Amino acid sequence: MEVRSRRPSERGSNETFSGEVWVDVLVGEGDYQRMRVILVRFAPGARTAWHSHPRGQTFYVLEGRGLAQARGGPVVEVRAGDVVHTPPGEEHWHGAAPDHFMAHIAMWEVDDEGRGAIWGAHVTDAEYRGQVGGG
Repeated sequence: MEVRSRRPSERGSNETFSGEVWVDVLVGEGDYQRMRVILVRFAPGARTAWHSHPRGQTFYVLEGRGLAQARGGPVVEVRAGDVVHTPPGEEHWHGAAPDHFMAHIAMWEVDDEGRGAIWGAHVTDAEYRGQVGGG
């Protein structure tokens, strides 16, 4: 058994998030060969940029209310207790609802080249509101 001290919380990067986001790396590079696990806390309206994961992603909503969308699909609401899975290569985003905080634990594996996520453009306000992109 190994008990590790928790790493400090970090502000989410402006390159991959919009709004106020805080990230705690629970299992990161150097911990295990492929697995990555992070706790992400989103302020109301904050969200990820469009992205995909070569081996897919699962996230578990711990608290609050959020929104998520796969490219071309509707914006869907997620709540505490929901488990969301995105298959390998599916472009998507997720974040807090406009009037609620949301926290989730995100889990994914890196591919053989060490890539865990492929990041795209920021989600526009219209996309966030579900007015374009199939919502």
